[in-house]
Amino acid sequence: MIPVLLRIALTNLRRDRVVQAMTFFLPIVFFSIFAGVFGSQGRDTTSRVRVAVVDEDHSPASERLIAALKKEGGLRVQTAARPPGVGPEERGPQRILDRERATQLVKDGTLPVAIVIPAGFGAGFGSFDGSAKAIELLSDSSDPVAPHVVSGLLQKTAMTGAPDLVSRQGIAMFEKYGGPLTPRQREAMDTWNRMQQDSTAGGTGADSTARAQVGGLLQVRVLDILGEKKNNPIVSFYAAGIAVMFLLFSASGAGGTLLDEVESGTLERLLTSHAGMGTVLAAKWLFIMLLGVFQITVMFLWGMLMFKLDFLPHLPGFFLMTFMTAGAAAGFGLVLATLCKSRQQLGGLSTILILTQSALGGSMFPRFLMPNSIKKIGNFTFNAHALDGYQAVFWRDARLIELWPQVAILAALTIVFMTVARALARRWETV
Repeated sequence: MIPVLLRIALTNLRRDRVVQAMTFFLPIVFFSIFAGVFGSQGRDTTSRVRVAVVDEDHSPASERLIAALKKEGGLRVQTAARPPGVGPEERGPQRILDRERATQLVKDGTLPVAIVIPAGFGAGFGSFDGSAKAIELLSDSSDPVAPHVVSGLLQKTAMTGAPDLVSRQGIAMFEKYGGPLTPRQREAMDTWNRMQQDSTAGGTGADSTARAQVGGLLQVRVLDILGEKKNNPIVSFYAAGIAVMFLLFSASGAGGTLLDEVESGTLERLLTSHAGMGTVLAAKWLFIMLLGVFQITVMFLWGMLMFKLDFLPHLPGFFLMTFMTAGAAAGFGLVLATLCKSRQQLGGLSTILILTQSALGGSMFPRFLMPNSIKKIGNFTFNAHALDGYQAVFWRDARLIELWPQVAILAALTIVFMTVARALARRWETV
């Protein structure tokens, strides 16, 4: 009897493609995503961090430091940018960055960090008496990893990019407190300085990794230009990520009522009346959208009451993003409902698609942890654009007009989803 029951269960598994996908495909997908995100952290190379560099000193030391930063494999250095309001697709000359423009690039999310080399930096470079000017890192703390990476690479490039300047400052300090060098000592140091200057002119030396471990050469001061005046700002990220993921689940579940109406014969009676398929889908979409708006609002209100989320000052942007996000999610739920033939099939397919989108799109863990390859794939998910909009509202205090990229994408997705759902629903029309 047991072999017969096992054969029946195996036959059912072989026929049910959704169960097969959830059993074998979904675990592999999640393993690949998590391995791609967190497995790369143990490699010798890290994702390159995009940084802006502003030189307010214009000294040989600052120029040597910038040249070394440009050669550093872990950084993508930008020293010029187009004026504000000029998009990357528009042609035109770029201007050398100043502090104001670099700050704006960080505020609008173009770059996570800007390096400002202050005036007077070169005069005290390499000194150990506290007279050196501190380099400022203008940071967007929504990416807490980037400032630490950049700070460490600054120490590395200071040692590998200008060791001769460091040694000269050290000699000056020694002579100030310990007396002058002998002629042979000075000749040896001058020879070593020339050798180091020649070697660094062509790139970092072979022992750059070991020397990068020497810390404390530069004074670095991190300035949080976005989050310092916000109350518990990270809560807004988690509220949006969880809200969008569960919004998709609730939208697919609510869209499944369409399948219930097909099985009960309610849809057939509606279609034989004055209501057409387009009207039924529009009513379903409106209900699911309003349900989603209420669901997200409740979650953010809970965040405000329990976790001090700055909710009330951002109401206009919140409701714009919430209506657009809920509308697109409702369309997505109707596509799944019209695509599937049963509630069971809908549950399996929606679980696979929603969990995969949520992992790639940033609902499960921040996108700044992801390698660039996974980030690019995540740009094709629903979650990524919705979360970008919420982050712009709650983190960057964006005005309504500045939300137009996310609003346009979500509106386009809504139109596409409803068009596809209408085409798939034709199979239920009897007239």
